[in-house]
Amino acid sequence: MVDLARLLAARGARASLVTTPLNVARLRGVAQRAAGDKLPLELLELPFSPAEAGLPPDYQSAERLAENAQFTPFVKALRGLDAPFEAYVRALEPRPSCVISDWCNTWTAGVARSLGIPRLFFHGPSCFYSLCDLNAVVHGLHEQIAAADDDDQETHVVPGMPVCVTVTKGTAPGFYNAPGCEELRDEAIEAMLTADGVVVNTFLDLEAQFVACYEAALGKPVWTVGPLCLHNRDDEAMASCGSAGAVDQRAITAWLDEQITGSVVYVSFGSILRKLPKNLFEVGHGLEDSGKPFLWVMKETEAARREVQEWLDDLEARTAGRGLVVRGWAPQLTILSHRAVGGFVTHCGWNSLLEAIAHGVPVVTWPHFADQFVNEQLAVDVLGVGVPIGVKVPALFLNDESMPVARGDVVRAMSALMDGGEEAEERRRKAKEYGEKASRAMAKGGSSYESVTQLMARFMQSGVNL
Repeated sequence: MVDLARLLAARGARASLVTTPLNVARLRGVAQRAAGDKLPLELLELPFSPAEAGLPPDYQSAERLAENAQFTPFVKALRGLDAPFEAYVRALEPRPSCVISDWCNTWTAGVARSLGIPRLFFHGPSCFYSLCDLNAVVHGLHEQIAAADDDDQETHVVPGMPVCVTVTKGTAPGFYNAPGCEELRDEAIEAMLTADGVVVNTFLDLEAQFVACYEAALGKPVWTVGPLCLHNRDDEAMASCGSAGAVDQRAITAWLDEQITGSVVYVSFGSILRKLPKNLFEVGHGLEDSGKPFLWVMKETEAARREVQEWLDDLEARTAGRGLVVRGWAPQLTILSHRAVGGFVTHCGWNSLLEAIAHGVPVVTWPHFADQFVNEQLAVDVLGVGVPIGVKVPALFLNDESMPVARGDVVRAMSALMDGGEEAEERRRKAKEYGEKASRAMAKGGSSYESVTQLMARFMQSGVNL
């Protein structure tokens, strides 16, 4: 959403980025850079009280949650943003031309309807996944799975797809499939179906057939505006996309500068899931045993445990010069765009997967939950840019209690990705080709550039507000 707001502001729209107090503090740099570039982008801070849902006051984003049971109360607590947001919009002159909100902020539907303002649904995952999600709802896939045998590994074909997509009970599309989330799921479906259109972070040369099918199935326009990560290419903006951690970007870049072009495997599993020590050890031993240069980003909460700290010290000593472990956050776009990086072990969250594709980097796919198993099929089976690590069972949302992958799986997947051979070369060729097409899509006259033009024209008033 931050990248989308910056893109719209850069194209002349007056964009307001709505968020909570602690997130505003994290995004100050975004607003300051926008002001320096004279872009009409503002941060709107709405009062938010997680305590009313029984959560600590600093739990203002999903990555702060400590356990799975806190997720549903957190999303429900977001509903309390509706009244202050409506009051803010009513006071604006002129009124916004439209509201763009994501899947966890379904409360915006009621506000937009009350104010008579068009609302667009920003679907964070791939269009491939979004089409699977919609078809699963329309064709009753979840009900079919629920009525089937108790075999969690039984495969089901997602109906209505132009290619074969198979899922199990645990990997079926939908962000709210867990027991107790039925109300949230119904709200999300309603918000999607009643929106005036959909904005997706993708590009036509990547997902043309799925965009066309999704638009036809929805009966509403779908605007492809990505890859959004390619809009801000200056060093400062790229570094800021990692997060506001205490990572020394210069040290990371200096280490990468010493490596051979295309030799480094970058390893990161996103901002939410936290791996247990036993799983971290398997990842680390696999990286060590692979013999490949690696850059591994580990969350501070993962690295903070004493047993992990001691083990990491030994790992770094054994792989000195060949491996770099970053404790905390790292500037992902800076890393992926570096000439030394030749592969990415990813959890298949769409932002990370698309960032790899946009920079021409092939991937090892290690999905955990939500849209990630479907995204894996897109990367491996449709686009041909990924090597599956072989996981079939989803992890718990926040803490990876399962251990479906061993060090030998890591070695095998990294070898398949980084070594020679026709299949590996073909993956690299395709990744590079998609990276070039991504750049063309975002350039003036490209498909995503023109899609943004059409989106703004559709909702333009005197003084555009989005």
